[in-house]
Amino acid sequence: MIKRLLVANRGEIAVRIMRSCREMGIETVAVYSTADSDSLHVRLADRAVCIGPAPSAQSYLSMNNLVTAALHTGCEALHPGVGFLSENAAFAKLVNDNGLVFIGPSPEHLDLLGDKVRARATARKHGLPVTPGTDAVETADKAVESAERLGFPVIIKAASGGGGKGMRIARNAAELKENIAVASREAEAHFADGTVFIEKYLENPRHVELQILSDGGNVAVLGERDCTVQKNHQKLIEESPSPAVDSAMRASMAAGAVPLFRGLKYRGAATIEFLVEDGSFYFMEVNARVQVEHPVSEMVSGTDIIRAQILACIEGRMDIDPEKVSLSGWAVECRVNALAPGRVERLEIPGGPGLRFDSFLYPGCGVSPHYDSMVAKLIAHDADREKALDRMDRALGELVIAGIPTNIDRQRRIVNHPTFRSGGFGTSYYAEIEKEIEGAL
Repeated sequence: MIKRLLVANRGEIAVRIMRSCREMGIETVAVYSTADSDSLHVRLADRAVCIGPAPSAQSYLSMNNLVTAALHTGCEALHPGVGFLSENAAFAKLVNDNGLVFIGPSPEHLDLLGDKVRARATARKHGLPVTPGTDAVETADKAVESAERLGFPVIIKAASGGGGKGMRIARNAAELKENIAVASREAEAHFADGTVFIEKYLENPRHVELQILSDGGNVAVLGERDCTVQKNHQKLIEESPSPAVDSAMRASMAAGAVPLFRGLKYRGAATIEFLVEDGSFYFMEVNARVQVEHPVSEMVSGTDIIRAQILACIEGRMDIDPEKVSLSGWAVECRVNALAPGRVERLEIPGGPGLRFDSFLYPGCGVSPHYDSMVAKLIAHDADREKALDRMDRALGELVIAGIPTNIDRQRRIVNHPTFRSGGFGTSYYAEIEKEIEGAL
């Protein structure tokens, strides 16, 4: 096992990775921008290196700065976390070329799966149904031609990255031409890759994903997550299992996913995402990294996904048997977002059985305007969905983050909304109830 690892990220995911590393006896090195000098991940790490000013392009997206920091501090490996450069094949190659282990798949696999256009082609080869779409868009005019063939509405997506960045819906040719350039610029800013493609837009499907762990031979599936509750393609609430997936669909999804990852000899964590509509499912993309919402899968499976990911990449083995994965109960995660930057004056974290709070917040810390607005994740687990949601409702009621405005009240209203409680909703659900939620605040 390695002795020291650099966490090439920030915020709660950096904290999450460091906690698993500490339990594994691995020293950690934090990197931070000047805007993050007092962040919790800097305090928790064994060492910390400033890698640049606040703008991501000059700090967390600076490949040379990150690799130099790892080499300077004697690290043997680098964990990219989520977002930023976590699915960038050129970065993974640079890490490897400098004698470091990249905690993630190989550059070749990142190039294949991190590029959503190539991933769609790979999924088709393995017999997975794929949403109708295009290859990389070269010009706005060609995009319009393809969209007219597919039929409007269509959705523009970034070939690299995720999290709703570089994503726009177009319902006619004029909107498509207008949004292609905007989506490409956003993708370039967040993922250093402005490539976009288009797919047929399904108006109100479910968003379901399988959690995969693989060590190059063995492939484990830790059940599915439902990520349907979204605002502007940004996930708000995730749960596992999905109310929309029965045992037959679950088995069909896994039957396509497992051979795909086994055939690639993939190492690390991954998520394979599907859209579910009218009893059918369609491959959407592979996230060749750990996901923000991985805690719900950890809660129902009793697995430390970060630990398994590190073991798979460092030692070529996982500490779990794919044939003995056992899922228990129901888990729900609410993302807590800051609605404006500021400083945390008071923090009261809920407790009790079946609760988990992943965050970088502490009393007195600052929340920067320069990065993603998510500041915490609250996760509740119980025997079934109703009990898990009741536990989440109680926990949201106890959670206090004073000094910055957050979406805690909004999340609590969603959790108690009758449509959400029924389990019968699609991706347009939040847009349909947003005025009702906002009006009640």
